[in-house]
Amino acid sequence: MLSTTPRTRLGREKHRGSTDRNDLYEVLDTGLFCHLGVVADGHPMVVPTGYGRVGETLYLHGSTGARSLRAGEGTEVCVTVTHVDGIVLARSVFNHSVNYRSAIIYGRARMVTDEEERLEGLRALTEQLAPGQWDYARQPSRKELAATAVLALSLEEASVKIRRGAPNDEDEDYALPVWAGVLPLETSWGVPVPDPVLPEGMDVPVHISGRR
Repeated sequence: MLSTTPRTRLGREKHRGSTDRNDLYEVLDTGLFCHLGVVADGHPMVVPTGYGRVGETLYLHGSTGARSLRAGEGTEVCVTVTHVDGIVLARSVFNHSVNYRSAIIYGRARMVTDEEERLEGLRALTEQLAPGQWDYARQPSRKELAATAVLALSLEEASVKIRRGAPNDEDEDYALPVWAGVLPLETSWGVPVPDPVLPEGMDVPVHISGRR
């Protein structure tokens, strides 16, 4: 179960909140990118970045020169992941909405310095985007690792919010001759496009061609 804190307590639409930790995992594990919120040089900053989960830890990465990662080290940060599942079209504009799944994680980020954990975090990041790719492609060299920063954030303090279903219209609006319902949004992978300099006849590996 997710524990409620002053930062994760929902003020509105409390019925959409979930304290099921499995819902948190589902939102994170099916996402591709997150948004990292930090305060850098006294100003708020929100940066899209790759991530990966290992158990109760979220790993984020970037260049060692990235201002967002330097600002996030040892400070309170906020990470969000959102999936839009559909547009909810109501009979009134006021009651239009979105079906979505979202997670917000708060905590004090730490820079990962242990080499083994750094590799574990980078593996999680790679596998989040393309499962099977870490073992297929060349792994980072020492020079590349030296240029890469990895932040770790505990999943201890998190909130999940989900909306599903049809519009919620005012009683008097149900008689209006206006179409209402949900316009689902589905995301799918396209056909892999090979690098133009690949040797002729090289097949797409199964872990990529079979991605759906």
